[in-house]
Order: sequence, then structure tokens, then C-alpha cells
Amino acid sequence: MSSTTGEHAPHTALETLDPLTYAFTRRAWVDAPPARVYELVADVSAISRWSPNATRAAYDHGAGPRPGAWFSGHSRKDGRQWTTRSQVVRADPANAFGFVVGGAEDGIVGWDWTFRPQGRGTIVQQSWRLLRLDPVLGTTHTDLDALRAYMANSVEATLASLAQWIAEDRKPSTVVPDAHA
Repeated sequence: MSSTTGEHAPHTALETLDPLTYAFTRRAWVDAPPARVYELVADVSAISRWSPNATRAAYDHGAGPRPGAWFSGHSRKDGRQWTTRSQVVRADPANAFGFVVGGAEDGIVGWDWTFRPQGRGTIVQQSWRLLRLDPVLGTTHTDLDALRAYMANSVEATLASLAQWIAEDRKPSTVVPDAHA
């Protein structure tokens, strides 16, 4: 606390927070084999199909889903838009895909996806974890609790949309007979 105002200085609030407490995992079953789900998720350009926040993403020229590769992502929330740079840290086809926003060396948030066969489909697990504190994400427990809750809701929406997209993609196309034939 400041000795004259009684208010917490922003850096003091950050120093009392533990980034490891800001993490979660969500799961969903999807009607596709793990290899197919991995292909969809590792193709970062497809994320806007499922994510309520991501508007687009693309690997750097010549890069792709392999450890060390970089991509740019564009997101929006509450009328704000921003761009992030992320680095792939895990690319194990049909098993796992992960990346770190800000890069493996000094990243701020880690995202991990795993794929486990179950029946004719896959259990998709998506995890989010705060790797380090940064004022851009919030400076208090309340800020970071709200961020974690918001991101958990976003992941739940993403998984539900992914499952729905896969289900609709698997439906056989309907051929309408030509009335003049």
C-alpha cells in the first residue's frame, strides 16, 4: 500500500498473484477420429470456424504445424481487436497440438489440445494456462478470475462449435433430383 493514499500500487498487486492458479481444461466428444480432429485444430487458419473470439489466424510463410513454427492470430472481445504472435510447441499428429502466445521463451499463455480415441470418435481436451503475469491481462485476483472464467466459456463454446461443425460435415450431402430429368 502507498503510505499516503492507502491504495495498492499495480505492481504490488501483480507480485502477490500466482500465474499457476490461472488454468483450466475442458473436454468434449466429437464424431471424428483423432487424426481428423488434429488436422482441423493444427490448421490454425480454421479457428475462426469455432472460436467466438478468434477472427483469423495464419502460419508465417512456409511454416506449418510443427514445433518452432510461428503464426499470427487476430481476436476480438468487447469491441476491441488485437493481434498475437504464437509459437507451436507441440505437434504430434492425432495426439496433441500446443502453442504459446508470445513464444516458447517468454510466452504469456499456453494452449494445449489433446485427442484421445473413444468409440467411433475422439475426446478432445483443450487446456489454457497463464504462464506469467502481465498487466495487459489484469492486475488483481478479480481481473484474472474474470479472465479465466471468460476464457473457460470461450473454450466451451469452441469445443461445442467444433463438435457441431464435425457432425454437420459428416452428414451425407443431399442430392435433389432435377424435376426436368
